[in-house]
Amino acid sequence: MNLAYIPSPSTGVVHLGPIPLRGYAFCIIIGVFVAVWLGNKRWIARGGKPGTVADIAVWAVPFGLVGGRLYHVITDYQLYFGEGRNWVDAFKIWEGGLGIWGAIALGAVGAWIGCRLRGIPLPAWADALAPGIALAQACGRWGNWFNQELYGRATDLPWAVEISDGPNRIAGTYHPTFLYESLWCLGVAALVIWADRRFKLGHGRAFALYVAAYCVGRGWIEYMRVDEAHHILGVRLNVWTSIVVFILAVVYLVLSAKLRPGREEVVEPDRGPAASDPATKDGAQDGAQQDGAEDRAEDGAAAAKEPADGESGPKNEAGAGAGDATEDAVPADSEAPKTAKKL
Repeated sequence: MNLAYIPSPSTGVVHLGPIPLRGYAFCIIIGVFVAVWLGNKRWIARGGKPGTVADIAVWAVPFGLVGGRLYHVITDYQLYFGEGRNWVDAFKIWEGGLGIWGAIALGAVGAWIGCRLRGIPLPAWADALAPGIALAQACGRWGNWFNQELYGRATDLPWAVEISDGPNRIAGTYHPTFLYESLWCLGVAALVIWADRRFKLGHGRAFALYVAAYCVGRGWIEYMRVDEAHHILGVRLNVWTSIVVFILAVVYLVLSAKLRPGREEVVEPDRGPAASDPATKDGAQDGAQQDGAEDRAEDGAAAAKEPADGESGPKNEAGAGAGDATEDAVPADSEAPKTAKKL
């Protein structure tokens, strides 16, 4: 008999009048806010502007939610399209079922759109957000606790999670794999923050480190899970996905460090109204051309005026010379009577 264990909530929904408040959704929302908060602090420290991370997250988060749900539904299609299943359940995201691989992949597409609109490099934004994403996953995994899902094999360890009877589950105490992954994600966030400060990671390498480190933990946690999943060569699909993504992330880390060492000097160029408005740009160019024409006209006038000023110089010198000659002549004339008197 197991005397110590982690109890599971009797329900994952609290009704506030007619409004259902779901623990799974709250964990996801809290994770998003944590990721944006930390990402904004890191973005500003890199030289970016406040609010940019949130502006791009407006694109990335909805794309990520859709991608995460699509990955889950595609890889576990038998839960929604098998015999006796209702395909409408595929849209009930609040009941759980978000695949991180699909969330990252499609979320990156949304982030790319947002970065293009702001004129900033996607790798720099991803580096700033990387540890925040790990923290968001750490928060989101507690949503699985509310739904009594993502647990491992049966165990009598003191930190086992208690699972009650329900659809596709048997009452008992199991490895809390959701807790293991949550703690692992906290470690991944700390690793990325430390490595970024120590090695000045840039050009997407902080994000690649997060992906590689997460895949290592996800691989061994998947081996402990007992929920239904597809297998390839006797290995769970998500384990294969972790292996492939880990290799890709490491290859990117190595190649990026050789091809683009260092960190971006400018992550967010100044894009004021004058730089973003085409009409303003055209007006500025026309004004610059007009100013240039006026400057050339003034230079031409000055050049034309210089000879006249130059001519006055010799004339004055000639006049001064004539004056000097006259002055020299006066003493000569003035001494002439004296000479005549002597004679």
